Amino acid sequence: MSKRSASLLLGTFCAFVYSASTAVRSQTPQPQYAGSVSCRRCHAPTYERWSKTLMANVVRDPKAHPEAVLPDFSKPDPLLTFTLQDVAFVYGSKWKQRYFKKIGDDYFPLPAQWDVTNRVWRPYFVQPNTDWWVAHYPPDNMKRPTGPLCDGCHSVNYDIRSKTVTEWNVGCERCHGPGSDHVRQPTARNIVNPAKLDFVRATDTCLQCHTQGQPLQSPQEGQYYDWPVGFHQGGRLSDVWRLEEHKLGETSFTHFADGTAHKNRMQGNDFVQSQMYKRGVTCFSCHDVHGTPNNADLIKPARDVCFTCHAPGSPNGPRAATIEQHTHHAPGSAGGDCVACHMPRIEQTIANVSVRSHTFRFVTPEESEQFKIPNACVDCHKDKSNAWATAALKKWPNLSPWRVGQ
Repeated sequence: MSKRSASLLLGTFCAFVYSASTAVRSQTPQPQYAGSVSCRRCHAPTYERWSKTLMANVVRDPKAHPEAVLPDFSKPDPLLTFTLQDVAFVYGSKWKQRYFKKIGDDYFPLPAQWDVTNRVWRPYFVQPNTDWWVAHYPPDNMKRPTGPLCDGCHSVNYDIRSKTVTEWNVGCERCHGPGSDHVRQPTARNIVNPAKLDFVRATDTCLQCHTQGQPLQSPQEGQYYDWPVGFHQGGRLSDVWRLEEHKLGETSFTHFADGTAHKNRMQGNDFVQSQMYKRGVTCFSCHDVHGTPNNADLIKPARDVCFTCHAPGSPNGPRAATIEQHTHHAPGSAGGDCVACHMPRIEQTIANVSVRSHTFRFVTPEESEQFKIPNACVDCHKDKSNAWATAALKKWPNLSPWRVGQ
C-alpha cells in the first residue's frame, strides 16, 4: 500500500470515529434540572441553611407566604394604587420590596415599591436615559414584562420560549448546573462545583446576576433581555454577556467617573477591576451563599474575613505595626472597620439607601473633589469638608502624602 493510500485510509478512519463519537454524544441524554428539593436528601444541613437565605426567598407568592409582605396594605397611601389581591409575587425584602402582577403568562411590575429602610412607599418606574433596555420598551410598567427584564436571575432554568421555570428563586442548580445525573448517581464528576473551577469561571457564577451588562446577542426571540440568556454554569460568561461600558472621566447612570459602580447590582462590575480578582480571589472567598449568621452571608464577621489575608506584618498589608496605626480610629469604632474605608456605601439601591462598593479601593477626598465620587471620610464626618479630610490624611505617617493629595 502506498503512503498516499495509507494516509487516505487513516484520514477516513479518523473521520468515521469522530462522526460516530459525535453521534453517540448527541444521543446521550443531557442532564435535566431536578429542583433544589432533590438535593435535600443528601445535603440536608446545607439545604436547611440555604432555605433561610435571602437568595432562596427573593420571589414569593403572598398567598402562600403572607409573612413575606412587609408593608401594611390596609393603610392608604397616594402611591398605593393597587391592592394585595393584585400581587402575584413580592420581590425582595432587604432594601426594597417590589410587586408583580400576573397577566397571561407574564408578570409585570406594579407602580409602587416599599423602601424597607425608611418604611415608606416610593414610585417604581424606570425612567428614560437610565438602563440600556428602556429604549426598547414602552414607557408603561404593564408593557415591561419581568421575564426578559428580571426573571432569569430570580429563578432556575427560565425558558424564554415557554416562560416557565424549574423553580423560582436562586436554587441549588443556579450555581451547580442541572443535577438529574447527580441525583441519580451522586459523584463529583457529574455536578458543577464552583469551588473547583478556575477563578474566572468560579466568579462568573455570581457575575451572571450581580453585574450590569447586556447580552452579546440582542434581541433574542424578539425581546431585549437584561440577563445573560444562554449562560450555562461552568461555562464562560463572556461568551454571552458583556459588562456595561464606561468611559474614564465620565459619570453615567451606571458608573462614577473613575469606573466605580454607581448603583446596586454592580458588585461584579466593581470586583473585576479589583486587585482581589486579579490575584484569584473569588466571591466565595468571602461569602457563603448557602447561608451564615453573618450579614451578607459572609463566612466570618467582616473584620475577620479581611484579617484572613490582611494583618499587620502580612505581605498583603496593611503596612503598620497594628491595625489601629493603619486605621487611625479606635478599636471597635465604625472607622476602625476595614469595610468602612475600603467598601464604603456609595452605590444607590433606593432613594438615600446605598450598598457597599466592591473595588476595595480607598477613594481619597481629593478624588471626590475632582470626580464627584463619594468618599468614606466625609460620609462619616458629615460636618467636615474634603479639604479637611485631605489635610488630616496627609498627617498620617503611614500614608503617602502624594497618594492622598491626588
